[in-house]
Amino acid sequence: MCTALRFNGLFGRTLDLEYSYQEQVVFLPGQFPLPPGSCPMPGPRNDILGMAHVEDGYPLFYDGMNRHGLAMAALNFPRSAAYHPHRNGMDNIASFALIPWVLGQCSTVAQAEQLLERTNIIQTDFSPRLPATPLHWLVADRESAITVESLPDGLHLYPNPVGVLTNEPPFPFQLSRLNDFLHLSSHPPQNRFSSTLPLSSVSRGMGAIGLPGDWSSQSRFVRCAFAVHNTSLPADVTQFFHLMSTVEVPRGSVRTQEGKEVISVYTSCCDLSAGTYYYVTYTNRQVCAVNLHHCDPNVDTLSCFPLITGQSIQQQN
Repeated sequence: MCTALRFNGLFGRTLDLEYSYQEQVVFLPGQFPLPPGSCPMPGPRNDILGMAHVEDGYPLFYDGMNRHGLAMAALNFPRSAAYHPHRNGMDNIASFALIPWVLGQCSTVAQAEQLLERTNIIQTDFSPRLPATPLHWLVADRESAITVESLPDGLHLYPNPVGVLTNEPPFPFQLSRLNDFLHLSSHPPQNRFSSTLPLSSVSRGMGAIGLPGDWSSQSRFVRCAFAVHNTSLPADVTQFFHLMSTVEVPRGSVRTQEGKEVISVYTSCCDLSAGTYYYVTYTNRQVCAVNLHHCDPNVDTLSCFPLITGQSIQQQN
């Protein structure tokens, strides 16, 4: 369970899980030596800042951005994702390396599309302990977004005019489902039920009656899309977090088959112009930030920023 969003020069996501991999904000400098075969990029790479789990010295990114304002997030895609054998004449990339592969070389969505058209996502585990995760991706810059899905018949790139991505089913079906809700509105409803009955709104917000309220991926897609396309401009970081709060999962609302509680472990927001990575965690609602431009690019080691998870409260007397 996850939701990703691109809106008004901002990009972010929720990570909804029943556990944590001790993720942290990680700065990957362009000079960092990537393991052979994981991400065979020619020439110098772009620096990347994002949320990652560091395993054996390698950052496994959940989401991130580069200095040019290109961002990318990986979301769970358990039923439909299909990775493929090595193909001659293609760039064969493991799923866990796709974010560094794209953000390390591209500055815009258009460049990412060109790169991905010759990319083959291969079935390669990171390690015996960490097998390949079935994923799909949202790639975005300040102007546009695409959805990337590796399916049994190959890699698909879809324009994403909504700017939202959740999980299953594949993106075209999610997008099509919005047609079922075209009657919803942020405005008060008009009485179309009967011209002879004196019906009227008894509450504000009734124009959105029928908006799905559960935490399934299909409902989160519709709910987030409605919130985004009915919000006011200009939107800032605070408003972005309010939009994402419409799909955050409170403890106890979703449980796995084993009875474990799913929560929104963290919610992120990347300012693609300023290069600032903002986040909140489930246990700390104060916004924390790391700026990419404050990180030293002239090193070949990772810079890691552990998440601030203790609730910070500003006391007023």
